[in-house]
Amino acid sequence: MFWRRNKKWETHVSDDSWLVVGLGNPGAKYEATRHNVGQMALDVLAERVSGRFSAHKAGARVAEGRVRPGGPKLILAKSNGYMNTSGGPVSALAKYFGIPAERIVVLHDELDLPFDSLKLKRGGGHGGHNGLRDIAKALSTPEFFRIRIGIGRPPGSQDPADFVLKPFASGERASLAVLLEDAADATEALVDEGLLSAQQRFHGGGAK
Repeated sequence: MFWRRNKKWETHVSDDSWLVVGLGNPGAKYEATRHNVGQMALDVLAERVSGRFSAHKAGARVAEGRVRPGGPKLILAKSNGYMNTSGGPVSALAKYFGIPAERIVVLHDELDLPFDSLKLKRGGGHGGHNGLRDIAKALSTPEFFRIRIGIGRPPGSQDPADFVLKPFASGERASLAVLLEDAADATEALVDEGLLSAQQRFHGGGAK
């Protein structure tokens, strides 16, 4: 179905489409850091669905594909801006594709979960995460899904703001590859099977 959003353009609305956003900061300086683990997981998803990222007028890079033939369609998005300005592009993409908050999934780093763990949820607070804060503000609701990818707390007295902008340690990289695959699996399960089923499959140890 097509409907007119304004006099300039129309958008296609599909009941099986999901907007899946990977949070992070732009540029080579940040791409391997803990704060960008959401975008790393999004790259795994893009490879699975044979999606290629291209520029979108919403201020993001977008790739599209289906979980499986005839399955839910994924619109994968990375903002071109910094983490704390993620809301504008996410809101603009949601409007462009006609996707409500209940079909938006945000993949992001989570300090309050141990490294190598995942939790899935819908809604709730932002826990000091500036990307989530800005998205909730731009959408006027926190009721979107989150794939929380555990990066753990910084050691000793290290400032969390510095910790999230550091690359993963060499000893973490083998586990990181598995964690990213798990995050991609969890996203596919969420959109294909529902939140409860995905939680039952992917919730292990760690905080809730």
